[in-house]
Amino acid sequence: MKALDNFMQKIKPKADGKFPLAYTVWDGMYTLFFVPGHTNKNGVHIRDGIDLKRTMVMVIFALIPSLLFGIYNVGHQHFLALGEVTNANHVCDMFMDKFIFGALKVLPIIIVSYGVGLGVEFIFAAFNRHAIQEGFLVSGMLIPLVLPVDVPLWMVGVATIFAVVIGKEVFGGTGMNIVNVALTARAFLFFAYPTKMSGDEVWINTSLEEGQQLVDGFSGATPLAQAVKGGTEALNTMNASVMESFIGFIPGSIGETSALAIGLGALLLLITGIASWRIMLSTFVGGYVMALLFNLWGANPFMELTPLHQLVIGGFAFGAVFMATDPVTGSQTNTGKYIYGFFIGVFAIMIRVFNPAYPEGVMLAILFMNIMAPLIDHYVVAANIKRRLKRVSVKA
Repeated sequence: MKALDNFMQKIKPKADGKFPLAYTVWDGMYTLFFVPGHTNKNGVHIRDGIDLKRTMVMVIFALIPSLLFGIYNVGHQHFLALGEVTNANHVCDMFMDKFIFGALKVLPIIIVSYGVGLGVEFIFAAFNRHAIQEGFLVSGMLIPLVLPVDVPLWMVGVATIFAVVIGKEVFGGTGMNIVNVALTARAFLFFAYPTKMSGDEVWINTSLEEGQQLVDGFSGATPLAQAVKGGTEALNTMNASVMESFIGFIPGSIGETSALAIGLGALLLLITGIASWRIMLSTFVGGYVMALLFNLWGANPFMELTPLHQLVIGGFAFGAVFMATDPVTGSQTNTGKYIYGFFIGVFAIMIRVFNPAYPEGVMLAILFMNIMAPLIDHYVVAANIKRRLKRVSVKA
């Protein structure tokens, strides 16, 4: 590391030089490998061994299980659609072929997301003459993981630009945005290009070579879409049990299908204290309670899905672990985190069941509660002040 440090110091450009972007890029790379040696000149000083960049890197580590599983599942679903794998449970068949195929489809999406997003970040950092902000280290990975594998790369680039500029930079950059950046990108694509973000054809790559054809009866629908269309009977026809949905060898967005992989990431975030357990717990509780109430009502077959099944299909688990816990857009008070997470779970299941046009309700639920989070914190703080004033008046 000493040799790398010497090399970086040797090529260090001047901060006030002719090309400010050069220093911005150098500073971003240097602080990625080395803890900055400077301190704040004003404001609060905190002595801690972790900074924002290393916090973001820890979230990246937590996303690795979902990423690796998603890459493999892309290949698994592809060869399953072609009939080269005859049983969805034979996950070890053609293991390397599946993983390599998935990597060739997923890695370009990640490269475009990071390349475009960091390019926009560099431009804004150079223009505003400040250091590169680290928030996109996580957003750049989250965006590909919440997209279908067949999304065109140019759409990924356009959505990333929109999310970084409109979702974050117009509010002042990292730490100032009011909505989750990755979900902003997904929402942009969902409403601007709905045919590329919904339906039965976008979740599985069905590119064919000469002589290949899809198996008879192939649909490509996700278990969630099947449940919306035909209720529990259609879900059982796809053989997507609770356990199979939990493991994740089913069609869906790249990183959202495996609740098991997501759980491994959640465990790392909770052990390191990066994510709020209050938000995670209350989100799952809210979703469970809403699903349980729908079970009691039972007005349509989709309402009859068990609460546990509702939590492991779609993007609910991924949203609860990696999106709802965003420390910038979520509630800041402890009491507010319980309220914030609970209503995300409630609204996610409510939107999913009531409106078949939006079966993936967790996206809209989180974005809505992002907007409501400051209001929740305001009333929590106001209630605390009121309660303390009462104590003071009683003592007086």
